Amino acid sequence: MSVAVASFAVFAASQVGTPGPANMALMATGARFGLRAALPFVAGVALGKQLIIWPVGYGLMELAERAPLVFEALKWASAAYIVFLAWKVANLRLGEGGQASAPGFLAGLIVHPLNPKAWAMITGGFTAFVAPGTPTFEATATIAAVLLGLQILLHPLWTMGGSLVAQTLRGKPAERYLMWTLAALTVASVLFVLFGGGTT
Repeated sequence: MSVAVASFAVFAASQVGTPGPANMALMATGARFGLRAALPFVAGVALGKQLIIWPVGYGLMELAERAPLVFEALKWASAAYIVFLAWKVANLRLGEGGQASAPGFLAGLIVHPLNPKAWAMITGGFTAFVAPGTPTFEATATIAAVLLGLQILLHPLWTMGGSLVAQTLRGKPAERYLMWTLAALTVASVLFVLFGGGTT
């Protein structure tokens, strides 16, 4: 087969299901607002990766090779944005309701396009699991379908996990440490990609 679907699915599951900026954002949102209120955000995060997959599949990486400084600047700007989101997470307190409202679909939609880990994972998927000469549409549609299916399965689990943790810690001294830990993990996952060569 032109795309090693089974191998890619294993690789992608190990990446989508492990901690990273998107999953930390999902967990923090679930902790703050609960799973039901966070569902539009979850849907946006899942679909947002498609905004990377299709341009990459149709040659955006060729542009990256022609203008590497532009993409290097984009990578650092994206990392800075995620660190800013982590700072906001660190200062949130758990609880549903109140004046604040859960981030919506559009907020979720931009998480992966601004996530350097997502770009690295998708690029690795095309380079490692797609045979040379594979039709562009076939390769891109396969990568897109596998990732979307995994995200539909795994992203709500991260969000629900945050909600369950919140039920235990809401209003307790450990609450502050939880939010700071989520923020620190988010920053650490970005730094690992920037300086450690990660592929998620």
